[in-house]
Amino acid sequence: MADLFAAEPDPAAPADTPLAERLRPASLDEVIGQEHLTGPEGPIGRMVAAGRLSSLILWGPPGTGKTTIARLLAGAVGYRYVAISAVFSGVADLKKVFAEAEMQAHSGKRTLLFVDEIHRFNRSQQDGFLPYVEAGAVTLVGATTENPSFELNAALLSRSQVLVLHRLDEAALGTLLERAEAVSEAPLPLTDDARAALITSADGDGRFLLNQAEMLFAAGIAEPLDTAALRDLIQRRLPVYDKDREGHYGLISALHKSIRGSDPDAALYYLGRMLTAGEEPLYLLRRLTRAAVEDIGLADPQALVQCMAAKDTYDFLGSPEGELAIVQACLYLATAPKSNALYMAQKDAWKSAKEHGSLSPPKHILGAPTKLMREQGYGKGYEYDHDAPDAFSGQNYWPEEMTPKTYYRPTDRGFEKRLAERLAWWNEKRQEAQGEQG
Repeated sequence: MADLFAAEPDPAAPADTPLAERLRPASLDEVIGQEHLTGPEGPIGRMVAAGRLSSLILWGPPGTGKTTIARLLAGAVGYRYVAISAVFSGVADLKKVFAEAEMQAHSGKRTLLFVDEIHRFNRSQQDGFLPYVEAGAVTLVGATTENPSFELNAALLSRSQVLVLHRLDEAALGTLLERAEAVSEAPLPLTDDARAALITSADGDGRFLLNQAEMLFAAGIAEPLDTAALRDLIQRRLPVYDKDREGHYGLISALHKSIRGSDPDAALYYLGRMLTAGEEPLYLLRRLTRAAVEDIGLADPQALVQCMAAKDTYDFLGSPEGELAIVQACLYLATAPKSNALYMAQKDAWKSAKEHGSLSPPKHILGAPTKLMREQGYGKGYEYDHDAPDAFSGQNYWPEEMTPKTYYRPTDRGFEKRLAERLAWWNEKRQEAQGEQG
């Protein structure tokens, strides 16, 4: 079935042919929504103009044209087109394809091998493409919905150009519906609002949209449906989201960065995207807790408390009631004062610990449980801070071989502003005390 659809319907197609097939493009310039690739200045347009292809990885969401572009690309430059699916093909199928491609190459016929869902092949299978790609027996065009940098071998990526296909926008999807109405010789039985809702439900997937349109044409609806009636009739479309793949990592990154950027509405949107798609709530709570200590820290110590309380509440109530506590934690974090001073302090302190990890603390702060240790000066000269004025002795606590460092630099935001004032006062008193000792 086609992924993108023709600028004009095919009059030769039988009436019972699926709608998407009847709207199949006949040339690259009829492909909708990917002009940044197929246009004259795009990489595919330039390859066609030159009459020679390089191996490609087409990366994009479902229903955006990967299969269609590969087929049309082969025709545009006169290559033999062979298509396989990584879901249904194995090593024996690949060997057969490569053998046929080599035979065709001897007679001067080049082969474009299209591999749908190429990320489904394991690493060793992907390595099997390399000698044939390098020898020019095949020009590989792989299609994937997953991030190639995660799913494909580095060696294969280095021999291919990755092209990113965009999800179809509302204008492109609206054009598809107009083409569908033209080939069906009837308007869709929808109000304007319901038509807009149908386009939104497609989530950028042209194939899904045309399948829904075909169902509406076949239903024999007498009066136009409004949005509520349309929702009752069509299948609810679940968000495209793989919990262990690109969608997962992209959305959790967007959630974390929206919190860091103090945008509570964007944060709530991405939280909703993940929860409604079936993400594990406790995973989200772990990531929110991480944001609380990484991006807020002591600017608002209650941020961490809110996350732990949300975790306890969710454990107690479960879904869906407990999800409201996750929402509360998310909004608290997004609206809290921000500071990464704690995070940066950890990084700097850990770095020093690795560099100076074997240095002993000064003897006056070491315990002296034995007589020998006391004779060696352990604990000698230690001042108990609670006996000092203001409960602060100002002693040196650093190894003798190290210059005291400053790791934690509080901001002037939230509770850290008070901490900064307290630390400044302590530093002043410490300099006075150590000056007297010197």
